[in-house]
Amino acid sequence: MKIVVLDGYSVNPGDLSWNALGETGELVVYDRTDAADVVSRAHDADAVLTNKVVISDSIIERLPGLKYIGVLATGYNVVDIEAASRRGIVVTNVPAYSTDSVVQMTFAHMLNLTNRVAHYAKENRDGKWSSAPDFCYWDTPLDELSGMTLGVVGLGNIGYKVACIARAFGMDVFACTSKNSADLPAGIQKTTLRGLLGVSDILTLHCPLTGRTHEMINKDTLGLMKRGALLINTGRGALVNEADVAEALESGQLGGYGADVMCQEPPAADNPLFDVPNAYLTPHIAWATAAARRRLMAVAVDNVKAFAEGRPVNVVNR
Repeated sequence: MKIVVLDGYSVNPGDLSWNALGETGELVVYDRTDAADVVSRAHDADAVLTNKVVISDSIIERLPGLKYIGVLATGYNVVDIEAASRRGIVVTNVPAYSTDSVVQMTFAHMLNLTNRVAHYAKENRDGKWSSAPDFCYWDTPLDELSGMTLGVVGLGNIGYKVACIARAFGMDVFACTSKNSADLPAGIQKTTLRGLLGVSDILTLHCPLTGRTHEMINKDTLGLMKRGALLINTGRGALVNEADVAEALESGQLGGYGADVMCQEPPAADNPLFDVPNAYLTPHIAWATAAARRRLMAVAVDNVKAFAEGRPVNVVNR
């Protein structure tokens, strides 16, 4: 079996090993692949692995020998699932490998916005503490999570764990979720999105990106939030309208925005969020801890081995 990895660099920039995958067949790994090169690089592959390279209907049609597509991520929207299914191609993903890492980043953004960590690190570099007349120095409000209300949109693996950790911080937790109220643990109250917007001191997004949730946070919904509330997005960039978020930050309606995802990745240099106060953006790295990437690669190898042995697992197009 010939296996081609189209964009291996983001998953493994050199600190991990592809050897285990190479034991399952002839392996070729490309760091990155442009759309125009997908067919030529995968033309004789039995199995293709992709992280962000799109495998469209027209590409699948030009790869008659392709039998397997492994997505090196949880989301699999980069593959035309219907086209793969029509041709009997198995498509797998790697579920839940990054839950702990994304939860950690969610709280990193939350704590940065409440304790102003990045701000004070810069202030210290600029000599503000050194020249202060007192033993301590601050020039912004400093907020305590305990007693705040956290609104969680989506209670999948990540949202659920965020909610549970927030309870440990002493926060009141409300959630917009399809789960029944009776199935929620003590301390997590179900409400509607509108209800969530009205009560949340901090709103955090953990729902899938669908037609219904696309730009769910916009000028209208931002206007329903408490003035000065904080918004965290470690889900998908397009869950928010970035121009509306920037405007809300400028006006003070939104007190801060912490995000690991953007609508366009990499983002345009003139994205309005780069020029507004209290927008803290990390470059889609919540998933990328060494521990999470090791889990991802281990499951991806197991997926390929299981397919080769005729017992595919983590199949998304049954």
